[in-house]
Amino acid sequence: RGDNEVVALGGVTLTVADGEFAALVGPSGCGKTTLLNLIAGLDDVDGGRILVDGETLTPMPQQDMLFPWRTVLENVSLGLEVQGVGRSEMFPQFGLGGFEHRRPHELSGGMRQRASFLRTYLLGRPFLLLDEPFGALDAITRGQLQAWLAETWNRIGGSALLVTHDPHEAVALSDRVFVMSSRPGRITNVLEVDLPRPRTTHAAETEAAHRLIDVLRHETEPEEALA
Repeated sequence: RGDNEVVALGGVTLTVADGEFAALVGPSGCGKTTLLNLIAGLDDVDGGRILVDGETLTPMPQQDMLFPWRTVLENVSLGLEVQGVGRSEMFPQFGLGGFEHRRPHELSGGMRQRASFLRTYLLGRPFLLLDEPFGALDAITRGQLQAWLAETWNRIGGSALLVTHDPHEAVALSDRVFVMSSRPGRITNVLEVDLPRPRTTHAAETEAAHRLIDVLRHETEPEEALA
């Protein structure tokens, strides 16, 4: 605030349709995570309005945020407990069959992320916010989790907004990609990802996908790199 005040966003208009998987890309520091925090109600809006069916959303952050004293079953059942619903039998669908009674330190990084995703999904929200959920993983595990998310999304549906620095990930997973400018962040382009569903990560290897990826890479490069 005061002399140190930073304007993170400027004039952002963004709509995600029912059943759409959208991605948000842009240079570091452009306000992508700030925008997600505003949508989720974690930060206060200085101006404008955010309308998402009149409900506050549940974000899925970079860190898995699992409680170490609870087993996997107890962690992902938090959403059901909040709703007063019995425990689900969805663990095998999320690649967690047989690990219900393990604790987070007994899981691989990929399994922790799947457990975190299942917990978020079980909250029953119509819209998921994904803030670089695979950013802390190694390249091999990240690729496996991207493929898993694509397959899972084909099955469970819903709406989502994914923040990512990776143009390949954006094209592989989303229906539309919103491109943000440097700070103060604003939407400078919206790219349609006209690739068939059900989607696999191999879809991002097509010629059409590579053209989209090249556009995204160009638009998200820092201005000094283009000088």
